[in-house]
Amino acid sequence: MTDDEFKKKLTPEQYHIMREKGTEMAFSGKYIEFDEDGIYVCAACGNPLFASEHKFDCECGWPTFDEALPNHVKFQDDYSYGFERTEVLCARCDSHLGHVFEDGPTRSGERFCINSLALDFKPQEK
Repeated sequence: MTDDEFKKKLTPEQYHIMREKGTEMAFSGKYIEFDEDGIYVCAACGNPLFASEHKFDCECGWPTFDEALPNHVKFQDDYSYGFERTEVLCARCDSHLGHVFEDGPTRSGERFCINSLALDFKPQEK
């Protein structure tokens, strides 16, 4: 998508997060306490990103997952704001989703902190 297409598809808040690498305010997102079975997809392009079975509550202020769907996200070093972090991007459209840390409490050891505004949810078919 072009920049203009992203601006038409996304809200101004989503555009700021996904295309300008912003962050939503902690504990403000709609998927923090959300607990349904299905798949979380990229709000910009619909790429499947995270299965609900990998979501867990770590009380960090953002929806948190312990693994992404294989080959659906990519990673980039992020040294902004004086921190060394790993940025998580949609592998299809390069939109910023959040960050991953290697301090997760589950078997994977990873903690993907993802902005709710970067996600849409597709419920599991019954």
